[in-house]
Amino acid sequence: MCGRFTLAGTADLSQRFQLMLVSDEPWPQPSPRYNIAPMQEIATIVESPDGRRLQPMQWGFRPGWFKPGAKQPPPINARCETLLERPMFRGAIKTARCLIPADGFYEWQVVPGQKAKQPMHIQMRGGEVFGFAGLYTVREDPDSGQRLASCAIVTTEPNELMASIHNRMPVILNREDEALWLDPEVREAEAVLPLLRPYDADRMEAWPVSRAVSFVRNDSPELVRPLE
Repeated sequence: MCGRFTLAGTADLSQRFQLMLVSDEPWPQPSPRYNIAPMQEIATIVESPDGRRLQPMQWGFRPGWFKPGAKQPPPINARCETLLERPMFRGAIKTARCLIPADGFYEWQVVPGQKAKQPMHIQMRGGEVFGFAGLYTVREDPDSGQRLASCAIVTTEPNELMASIHNRMPVILNREDEALWLDPEVREAEAVLPLLRPYDADRMEAWPVSRAVSFVRNDSPELVRPLE
């Protein structure tokens, strides 16, 4: 699963994802974050009639009918292999797709002979921003009447790099595939399911980082620095 990620390089989001302008000013950028966790508000990118825009959403897929509990919290990931089988995501893959911008993510690796897992930071070689494949849903808040959006990151089998760290990885879309994924006119799952594949391992890198990342309250550049 993908349970933590980073978005520290926010300065180029408008240009990188060709976001629309508002009142002739660049779209406001989110603050740099080094330990984004489930149930937090995150930046997503959706296609609107006026162009692509940033949309805040809660990370944790929560349709109006879903009643989360202690043993069943809102899912933060959606397995690409079962999207058409699960009522939770079957509609979203057709009509509610988004990009989730990031510049890295964390996974916890089993270390032989140790009880504690080793957190690893994974990113693109060069550290550039990329987009996770995301699905979203919108519900109405019964108290305020506001429409609240929430999302999940699609996951797939690991590539060669990730296989030594974990048995799943988030779907990172190739840049040339992002337009198709976001296109609201494409409403057949068969058209976008082929995009949900492991990313090229040769374009990625990973290293061990401090176990401080395991605590949500920690959020600083030190979290992504390689262990000496």
